[in-house]
Amino acid sequence: MKSLSARLLVLTIGFVMLAEVLIFVPSVARYRLTWLESKIAAGHLAALALEEAPDNMVSRELARQLLAHVGARAIVLRKPNNTKLMVDSDMPTTIDGTDDLREMHVLSAIGDAFAALFRTEPHVIRVLGRSPQNAETLVEVVLDESPLRGEIAGFAIRILQLSLVISLITAALVYFSLQWLLVRPMRRMVAAMTSFREDPEDASRVVQPTSRGDEVGLAERELAQLQETVRQALAQRAHLAALGTAVSKINHDLKNMLATARLLSDSLADSGAPEVRRVAPRLLEALDRAVALCARTLDFTREGAPPLHRRRFRLAELVAELEPALGLPQADGPLLVERIDPALVIDADRDQLFRVLFNLARNAIEAGARRVEIAAEPEQAQIAILVGDDGPGLPPKARENLFRPFAGSARPGGTGLGLAVAREVMRAHGGDIVLERSDAAGTVFRLRLPSRAVALDAAGRAA
Repeated sequence: MKSLSARLLVLTIGFVMLAEVLIFVPSVARYRLTWLESKIAAGHLAALALEEAPDNMVSRELARQLLAHVGARAIVLRKPNNTKLMVDSDMPTTIDGTDDLREMHVLSAIGDAFAALFRTEPHVIRVLGRSPQNAETLVEVVLDESPLRGEIAGFAIRILQLSLVISLITAALVYFSLQWLLVRPMRRMVAAMTSFREDPEDASRVVQPTSRGDEVGLAERELAQLQETVRQALAQRAHLAALGTAVSKINHDLKNMLATARLLSDSLADSGAPEVRRVAPRLLEALDRAVALCARTLDFTREGAPPLHRRRFRLAELVAELEPALGLPQADGPLLVERIDPALVIDADRDQLFRVLFNLARNAIEAGARRVEIAAEPEQAQIAILVGDDGPGLPPKARENLFRPFAGSARPGGTGLGLAVAREVMRAHGGDIVLERSDAAGTVFRLRLPSRAVALDAAGRAA
């Protein structure tokens, strides 16, 4: 029974039958009690015939007729003035049980009812109860239990038949209701997921949510949003694949150009001009870094997380290299402020961390910041690097898609790859990058690295 509809149908029938059983048990007890009360009332009426007879005696034939009408073997009527009237015929030698309707409890009534239902041997009972016509008159009736057993069995069969009818009708209503409200929408969503799996990039295969306001409607909307997110992610991956293909085509030529520029730059170190000799090492470092970046870009687009080449270095010295790389040493240009302990040493990939800090600082300056501040502080089991600026802050769209390629750029024409690459680099180190604050006062990014940094003294020895 794999169908959800069939399971619901069977469960509904079972639950309705269970409810009917819970109703049936006290109903049987109540039916037996009502039957006995009716015998008490009939016995009182039969005994009243003795009051009109001479000497309160009737013929044996009339007595048999009265007892047959009641269905009893004997009737005893006790009045408040201690008057006792009795009608009997063939009294049994023994009475097997007594039911006092004046002191009947629920559990005992249920037990007596089912005992009578399943008893097979002859059983004679005496029933005591007050007359419904006169509460001060006590009526005692002695009767066989066999007719009562038959009445209870017939009542049970009728209840069972009624329960089956009610169960089937209820189950059918519940089945069709759930089929319409739940099963059909689920089948529709399953079919949409199956179709989407076959071609996730096809926008027409995204499920179209209905206007339902219940949980099914919520599930449809969430599924549609999930499928759209997956479709966009696949499209972005396709763009990245195309970018990787393009980079692979130009990578060889670009490396040759940079190698040529590197050879030409080597001659600048022997220049007689002091200014040229001063900037030549920086130029050579920039060219080496560009060659390495070209070599790693293709691997990054193909494999995702870049490989790490860890080594220990002073963080303050790395940050100091940002200023000339950004072209900041100008009197009226933006300022790069470094607040890092000169003795702080970290264990990381120096070039990739430089790339992350360079991208953040360059983005801040291009957004209009006049001051970029980089600081470092311990944070539990990590080292936090804070990169803040006094720019106008990120627009809402950029904050929503901050680390998504091709979607998180705050500049017209930007690709949004810088922050996506930064997150890949930080996570490859075992850390992360988060946006801590972005408002009219500026933007602050927090870079977290595992706590492998150590403080050095002035001589460069581990503290």
